Amino acid sequence: MRKRLLGASTATVLAAGGLMAATPWHAQADPPGEKTVTATLFERPYASVGQECTDTLGPAGYGYVEVSPATEHIQGDQWWTSYQPVSYKIAGRLGDRTDFQNMVKACDAAGVKVIADAVVNHMSSGSGTGTGGTRYTKYGYPGTYEDGDFHACRRDIKDYTSRDDVQNCELVGLADLDTGSDKVRSAIAGYLDDLRSLGVAGFRIDAAKHMAAADVEAIKGKMAQGPGFWVSEVIHGEGEAVQPDEYTGLGDVDEFRYGRHVKSAFQGGGLGSLQNIGDGKLAGGSARTFVDNWDTERNGSTLSYKDGAAYTLANLFMLAHPYGSPNVYSGYEFSGNDAGPPSGGSGWTGNHAKPEITGMVGFRNAVGDAGLKDWWSEGAALSFSRDDRGFVAVNNGDGELSRTFQTSLPAGSYCNVASAQGGCDQKVEVTDGGTAQLTLPARSAVALYVDATG
Repeated sequence: MRKRLLGASTATVLAAGGLMAATPWHAQADPPGEKTVTATLFERPYASVGQECTDTLGPAGYGYVEVSPATEHIQGDQWWTSYQPVSYKIAGRLGDRTDFQNMVKACDAAGVKVIADAVVNHMSSGSGTGTGGTRYTKYGYPGTYEDGDFHACRRDIKDYTSRDDVQNCELVGLADLDTGSDKVRSAIAGYLDDLRSLGVAGFRIDAAKHMAAADVEAIKGKMAQGPGFWVSEVIHGEGEAVQPDEYTGLGDVDEFRYGRHVKSAFQGGGLGSLQNIGDGKLAGGSARTFVDNWDTERNGSTLSYKDGAAYTLANLFMLAHPYGSPNVYSGYEFSGNDAGPPSGGSGWTGNHAKPEITGMVGFRNAVGDAGLKDWWSEGAALSFSRDDRGFVAVNNGDGELSRTFQTSLPAGSYCNVASAQGGCDQKVEVTDGGTAQLTLPARSAVALYVDATG
C-alpha cells in the first residue's frame, strides 16, 4: 500500500520508480527545440508507431521517435533481416510506402518527429528474393548496385586496429558498399532524400563506424534536401583504429560507453560513480545516451528489460541527468537472440509508455538545461537538484531509505512524477528551507519539478 503525505514535510512513497546521479554537464545534444527525448520503437510496424505517437509519445512530450529501417530487405523472421537491404524501396515487414508516409503524418500531428534508421554501409550477405519481390545476389541488386560498387576486400573484418580492415572489409559477411564511389554516394543520398520528402526529420546511420567519416560527409553533401537531425552509430572499442569522436563533426554519435557505465553502477558498482558520468566520453553536446539498444540487450553489455526495476531506474536517471540527448529504447521480449518481433499486439516491453518513464519525459522538458545542485550519494542511493527547476532521489538498494533531502525547489506541494502509478497520486512537501523528508522503499525513486504540482 501507499501512504500519502502525513505532515508538512513528510511523505512516504511506496512505488517503484527511479533515477540516478548527476554531473556538471549542461550541454544538450543536437535535436533542436525544447523536446529533446527520443523513443526508439524497435521493429514496430509503422502503423503501430503512428498510433503510439498519437496515444503515448505526443501526450508524454517526446520530441522524436526512431523507427527501424525502411528498406526492402532479405526474407526471414529474425530481427536482423531488417538490416540486410536489397533495394531502397519501402517494402519490408514493417509496412509499405503508404504505411510509412501515414506514420510520419500521424507522428507529426502529435508533435513527434520521425528519425529513420538508415542502413547504407552494406547490403545483404547472400542471394534470394527480397520482401518486395526484388531478386538479388550478394553483389548484384538490379537497378541499384552491381559488383563494381562494392569494396574489393571480400572477407570478414579481422583486425579492428586496422582502419582499412574496419572500413573496407565485410561486417559479418555483409556486402560492403564502396562509399568512396560517386555512384554509391549518389544512390545513398537519393534514398535519404526520398525519406526526407516523406517528412522524415533526420537519420540514425547504422554501422557508421564502417564508413570513413569523409565518405559520410560526402553523402550528406550530395543530398538535395538538408539532412536534418543526424546521429551516427559508432561503437567505442578500446585501442581500435576508428573512434567515435571522428564522427562528431557530422552530428551526434551514439555513446555506447554510457550504457556500460550505467550497468556497472546499477549492478553494484555504486551510484556515486555516476557523479561525473560524462568523463572519458563524448562531449555532452555530441552524445546520444541510451541505457540499452537491440544489440546491447542481447550481448549483455548493458542492462535490459530483463533487469526489472533496476532497468527502469536507469532509464529514469538518464532522463533526469543533463549529459547528452536521451534515447529511450523500447523493444520486445525475447528468449533467443535472433528472435524477430511479435506478430500481434502482445510481447512488446512498452518501456516508452511506463508511467514513470513518461513522467520523466515531462521532467526533462521542464528542467531544460538547468544545472546540477545538491548532489548526494551513498552506496546504492543518490539525489540531486536541477537548479530550482527539479529534484530527484533514487534508492536502488534492497532496503528502505529514510532521510531528509536537500532540494533547491521553492516551498510547496509537488507530484512525484516517478511514480509507477502515474498521475499525481503521490504528493511530496518541500519546506521553506528546501528540504523534503522522504521514505523510499527499495528500488524506487521520487522526482519533482516546478510545473508538476497537481
